[in-house]
Amino acid sequence: MFICSVANTFQGWLNKTRAIDFLAPLALRFYLAPIFWMAANNKWNPFDADSSLDGVIGWFGAGGLNLPFPEIMAYLAWGAEYFGAIFLVLGFAVRWISLPLMVTMFVAATTVHWGNGWLAIAEPSAQLEAARSILQEHGNYDWLTQNGNFVILNNGIEFATTYFIMLMTLFFIGAGKYVSTDYWIAKKYSNC
Repeated sequence: MFICSVANTFQGWLNKTRAIDFLAPLALRFYLAPIFWMAANNKWNPFDADSSLDGVIGWFGAGGLNLPFPEIMAYLAWGAEYFGAIFLVLGFAVRWISLPLMVTMFVAATTVHWGNGWLAIAEPSAQLEAARSILQEHGNYDWLTQNGNFVILNNGIEFATTYFIMLMTLFFIGAGKYVSTDYWIAKKYSNC
């Protein structure tokens, strides 16, 4: 009986955190938004006259990935990331925008990153030590490593998979309460 009472007390305290459960989807949205914003702008920045999707279209096509309909795929990936970032910040149509973003992450993981295994950052290796040695001898190694260690990008599926799981979470739980457009729209129109 005592154990049950203690467990119920702790569960009651835990349940009180539901008053701030909007923080989790808010944190997911604000974490993912700049990632997709930067990815979209690396593909094409519509505010830069020198920027275009031509390089991405070529890479998606015969110049690299051999995806079908590379022009359409490039515009779809860019659109999902660009508008996805905006929608995530606003908390607008979060469950809907999560779907094309998940598709984009799935395609990225299976076409770009799959062959490199799981890790996004390579484990210590002879290649890393050789690069470090060259930089120590011929570069400004202290400047390069003043904010962290020198690493080699492995480009595995780790990040794409992590973003996919975060998006899947948003798809199921939504944008969250209070700090999302979705919450206020649903509150206003739920009785229609």
